[in-house]
Amino acid sequence: MKIAFSKPTRNDERQRELVAAFRACGYDGLQLKGNQYSAYLDDPPRIFADYPELEGAISGLIASLSLDDAGEGRLRKVIRFAQPAAADLVIVVLGSGREGLNRDGLASIAARVAELAREAEDIGVKLSLHNHADNPLMHVEDLSVFFEQAGDVPSGLTVDTAHLVKSGISDIAGVIRRFADSIDNFHVKDIRDGEFAVLGEGSIDFGPVFAAIRDIGYDGWVSADEESGSEMGEALTKCYRVLTRGLGL
Repeated sequence: MKIAFSKPTRNDERQRELVAAFRACGYDGLQLKGNQYSAYLDDPPRIFADYPELEGAISGLIASLSLDDAGEGRLRKVIRFAQPAAADLVIVVLGSGREGLNRDGLASIAARVAELAREAEDIGVKLSLHNHADNPLMHVEDLSVFFEQAGDVPSGLTVDTAHLVKSGISDIAGVIRRFADSIDNFHVKDIRDGEFAVLGEGSIDFGPVFAAIRDIGYDGWVSADEESGSEMGEALTKCYRVLTRGLGL
């Protein structure tokens, strides 16, 4: 397994702090939020000129968007950026709402994603779909329909632990075992009273979660997705300690 970190940054100073510190804390890579790479979409080499520490370290590009014409156009730009940026995954958060979505609607979304996933595969880029509260991939049934319709399309699943809880799903380990063949990324995130918390300080019992990750023989990226708003150094250190102890690394 490889350990990554992801955290929003509100300005260039905080982003430079993140990029400068992640390796020293032991992480293998970063999964970048949209605002952390969007300025470089039309000029990929410039991100390494500005942040040389990112060479070989971009494990994922997180893209939150709707699959309308504008959203698909944006996703295609991210896919084209991912190839020269050597990003392992483009992690797609479907930005449209869940309300009123039925099986046919999910099948239609799966078909659109399949087309984009094949385009990505043609240039060596992998799409990973992210479960998310109040979005199309919110419930276990949503995930089942999506991957059933997707068939052998080269897209995977990013499991976000806190968003499973926000969606009313308590058996995170059960989801991991059920979708083991599709999972290619984890966002390990804690939550308490509906608010994201520093990993290990929320209400999620990660013992069964880490056991399930080990049991399925997973060997991909596991990212601490830190969205609690805590101080950078503290978050990097605490999250790394929880991940490595829990996964036996």
